[in-house]
Amino acid sequence: MPIYMDFHDLPDGVTAKDVAEMHQADLKIEHKYNCRGLTYWCDEKRRTGFCLIEAPNEQAIKELHEKSHGAVPQRIIEVNDTLVESFLGRIEDPENTQNTELNIINDSAFRILMVTHLKKKILRTENIGTLNAAIRGYKKSVINIISKHKGRMVKQESNSFLMSFTSATNAVESAIKIQELHNSVITPDLDFKIGISAGIPVTNKESIFEDTIKKAEYLTYVTNGKIILTPEVKDLYESENQNNPININGIKPLSITEMEFVIRLFHYTESVWTNSNISAINYNKNLGLSKSKLYRTIMPIIGKSPNSFIKEFRLNKALELLDKHMSNISEIAYQTGFSSPAYFSKCFYEAYGVLPSKYKK
Repeated sequence: MPIYMDFHDLPDGVTAKDVAEMHQADLKIEHKYNCRGLTYWCDEKRRTGFCLIEAPNEQAIKELHEKSHGAVPQRIIEVNDTLVESFLGRIEDPENTQNTELNIINDSAFRILMVTHLKKKILRTENIGTLNAAIRGYKKSVINIISKHKGRMVKQESNSFLMSFTSATNAVESAIKIQELHNSVITPDLDFKIGISAGIPVTNKESIFEDTIKKAEYLTYVTNGKIILTPEVKDLYESENQNNPININGIKPLSITEMEFVIRLFHYTESVWTNSNISAINYNKNLGLSKSKLYRTIMPIIGKSPNSFIKEFRLNKALELLDKHMSNISEIAYQTGFSSPAYFSKCFYEAYGVLPSKYKK
C-alpha cells in the first residue's frame, strides 16, 4: 500500500500529550480502515502535527481521523518512505517512546534544507578525468562535513546536493566549511552556490518539502555571495546565537522583499522558459513592474538583466540535458526555449567557450 503524510494545524492549547492520545485513538481502530499508523511529528511551538500512515487512499485516512478523534487533516500527500527518513531521520516512533503506555512525541518536522550546486564556468573537452577526480574528492568531503554537523544527505546527483538539518546554525556552519573546502580544493573551472531555506514537509504542493527545496534552489542563482539565506533562516540562526546579527564573509541573507521578488521571478520563469517568444517585455507585464523598475530590482539580486537571466536559465537546462546524453542538439535547443539550433549553439559557445556539439562528443 502507498504511504501518506498528512498535515494538522494544531489549535491553541493542544499539547504533545493531546496529540499522543489522538495517535493512540487512531491505532485502536485503524484496522477498520485498512490503515497502519507508522509514526507522527508534533511541534507545540509552531502548532503543527504530521502523521505518517500506510493506507489504501487519502479518503481512508480522513475517515479514520474523523472517527477516532475528529481532527481531519488540512492536507495529505503521498510520500516515499526512504525520502521521509532522509529528510526527517525516521519512519517509526523514536526509541525512547516505544513500548510506553502513551508515546508522547514533541518532535518537530520543521527542517532547514541546503542545496549546493557546482556550476561549470568553462566546459573542458580535455583532461576531463582530472576534473572528475577533483569533483569526486569534493563530494566525499562534503558528505563528511554534513555528517560532522548533524546533517543528513537527502539526495546527491550529478553536481548537486540536497541536505537536511534541524538547526540553522549547523546548516550555516556546514555551508561555511564547504565554502572553505571549495576555495582550497576545487578547480577554477567550477563555481559553486549554496542556498539555505526552511519549512515544513507538507504544504499545498504535491511533494514532500517541495516549497522549501524550490526556495533553496532559487537562491543558488542569487549573486553577491556564495551562501544565500532566506529571511527565515537568518532569523533562526540569530535566535540560536543569542540574537547576534549574522555578519559572516561570503554569506548573504535576503530581505523579505528580496525573497518575495525571487519567488515571483522563478515562479513565472518556470512557467514560460520553454517558450522561445518570451522576452523581458513579458517579465515586465507579468511581474507588474516597469522596464526600469524590473532592471533596478533584478540587478542587485540576480546580477543579470531579465534577458540575460532567462538565457542563462535555459543554458543551465540545456547543459543538464547534454550531461544526461538526452536528445540531439536540435531537439535540446527547441526543448529549452531557443529559437533555433544555430542561436542555441552561439549562446552556448559564448557562455562556455565550446560548441554544444563538441561538448556532447
